[in-house]
Amino acid sequence: MQYSYESIIFVAALLLLVSVVLSKASDKIGLPTLLIFIVIGMTAGSEGVFGIHFDDNEIAKGIGIAALSMILFYGGLDTKWVMIKPVLKEGVLLATLGVLMTAGITGGLLYFVLKMPLMDSMLLGAIVSSTDAAAVFSILRSKGINLKGNLKPLLELESGSNDPMAVFLTVGIIGVMTGSHSSPLSLIPSFFVEMAIGLAAGVIFGRLMVEFINRINLEYDGLYPVLTMALVIILYMVTTHIKGNGYLSVYAAGIVLGNRTFIHKNNLIRFHDGVAWLMQIVIFLMLGLLVFPSKIIPVAGDGIIAGIVLIFLARPAAVFVCLSFSKLNIKEKLMISWVGLRGAVPVILAIFPLTAGVPGAEKIFNIVFFTVLLSALFQGSTISLVSRWLGLEEPLKNRKKAPIEMDALAGVNADLNEVMIPFGSVAVGKRLFEIGIPKGALVTLISREEQFIIPDGGTVLESGDVMLVMADKTALKTIERNVFVQKKMEPEKDKEGDTK
Repeated sequence: MQYSYESIIFVAALLLLVSVVLSKASDKIGLPTLLIFIVIGMTAGSEGVFGIHFDDNEIAKGIGIAALSMILFYGGLDTKWVMIKPVLKEGVLLATLGVLMTAGITGGLLYFVLKMPLMDSMLLGAIVSSTDAAAVFSILRSKGINLKGNLKPLLELESGSNDPMAVFLTVGIIGVMTGSHSSPLSLIPSFFVEMAIGLAAGVIFGRLMVEFINRINLEYDGLYPVLTMALVIILYMVTTHIKGNGYLSVYAAGIVLGNRTFIHKNNLIRFHDGVAWLMQIVIFLMLGLLVFPSKIIPVAGDGIIAGIVLIFLARPAAVFVCLSFSKLNIKEKLMISWVGLRGAVPVILAIFPLTAGVPGAEKIFNIVFFTVLLSALFQGSTISLVSRWLGLEEPLKNRKKAPIEMDALAGVNADLNEVMIPFGSVAVGKRLFEIGIPKGALVTLISREEQFIIPDGGTVLESGDVMLVMADKTALKTIERNVFVQKKMEPEKDKEGDTK
């Protein structure tokens, strides 16, 4: 069936509208929105209602690369360094060794269980080895659940930083299968070179972006989002051209940019939040269009087995090994093991073997589809239940949007920032003056559930309070360090008073 350009534009807009509207329903029932997007895409596909035939893998790969760059950039932009710093070691281990172990265990077990060729099974393991915390936290927010302690920042850091490793493994294994790499051992030096170049490029470019945005002084404010999008794509392409990991570079640049003061920061963060959501919708709609249900049925059994291996064996083994020397207890490790939803990245990576002409790539793509679907359905629908069962949940307190807002301006060193008092913080129960508000900072307002409080020095802080702080960069870091410190947990005692 042939469509005019007008019809294609109309149908695309209609699919986006339906996806956004139905995402509200997914929040109500606690399922990841990605499931809604995939189903809509399948409904609109060649075997669905609209009969849209889309099987151009090269275009899909190009869209996927651009979309993933934007998603990772926003992930870095929205990451607070002071929050992830205490869990940096654990996050990096999960994002590197954890991904490698997940890929290896999944690929090795599927080689024996499904009798797949070794390189095919390893490629499948690499494709599904990274996680998507965006889906996780959308479920937790819809259920009103917040994870205790450092679990949330650790999961955010892992999900934002583990994609480059999965991309590297996937591209590397495809290179071995197609002859671009002589052997798997040749990937080891390539890994360190790619990651080092990607990290360095991201940090350097991120600092340059801050200076460039602050100094360019554009006539129209609406051009700043266009500027940042162009810079992100340029950074990815330049890093890739010099043999670095482009995805790591855009994520690192986002972290650098997000933790510095620059013009129109609040507006740009909101803009890139919207872009990231748009990119996720596009990716999952595209997956739905690419999937032919009639070709899925023959590999359904293999897909279910792959999902079970990944969820119950590979992910937990990787988490417990990587976190064996951390201070996290067994319940926290179990929670991290369960919060391992697969999302946008496996969808994109599953297209890579198709464009490279790898034998059996279509079967791998269909198995990946089942794995993502199973992970979203099974893990996604039970995350809140598991968090309650493990005793790691804390109610997510609703709060109103602050009635005042100030955007960063050139030449102004101070900014208006929101600082949340997390669960278990040493600041909980203390009066405001006791947390050490430094010179150069002023707490102007406190948001507590559905009300605002104009504070004074004697205001007692509660878990979940959001302080609106006018401060310069140095003073803000001091306050964040003070409130993000966690209380030391007292050992439990039994009824006779003996410590357990």
